[in-house]
Amino acid sequence: MAIFLAFLGVSIVVIVTPGPDTAITIRNTLLGGRSAGILTALGVGCGLTIWALATSAGLVALLTTSEPLFLAVKYAGAAYLIYLGMQALREAIWPAQSQHARSPTMPHMRLAPVAAFRQGFVSDLGNPKIAVFFPSLLPQFVPAGQPSFLSLLLLGIVFALITFAWLTIYATIIAKAGDWLRRPNVRRAVEAISGTLLIALGIRIAAEQR
Repeated sequence: MAIFLAFLGVSIVVIVTPGPDTAITIRNTLLGGRSAGILTALGVGCGLTIWALATSAGLVALLTTSEPLFLAVKYAGAAYLIYLGMQALREAIWPAQSQHARSPTMPHMRLAPVAAFRQGFVSDLGNPKIAVFFPSLLPQFVPAGQPSFLSLLLLGIVFALITFAWLTIYATIIAKAGDWLRRPNVRRAVEAISGTLLIALGIRIAAEQR
């Protein structure tokens, strides 16, 4: 129990630190409402679960030892974040003029549920930091004598569930303040900030060493 509580403490500190997942969840909540934010969080959680499974099966070790494969994942993930950031900046500079964007009665129609889930899922799978983070973190909290595969997988799933819960809280808070945040001037400022942040995170991921 002491080992598990220590794992929870470390996980919470890591999870509450803002990063790409937080930025995408906030932006998607503004675009599609609370449901889009929760679906984005669900996509992130599913991505983390796949990373946990791959770590438990030893596949992540193969990824990190293969320089070309690791670089491919890193640059693909960085490019996706930059792409999303450029979309946000475009909205900040040239706001969409569709009927849905202008209609105050239909504020949550600009982001399809599938797109919200996909953005969370792909951005997390394309984050090479998880490929390094999970293999270095999870084994430290596997009790001696316990089956490593199942223990690593369960720890990874717990991490994913906490992440989902935290991002859901973010989505709920942003949705409650949505009417104010969706005011044209405020919305454009948020798009500009989130777009700049996503692009900066993408560039940092691409430039970072392991």
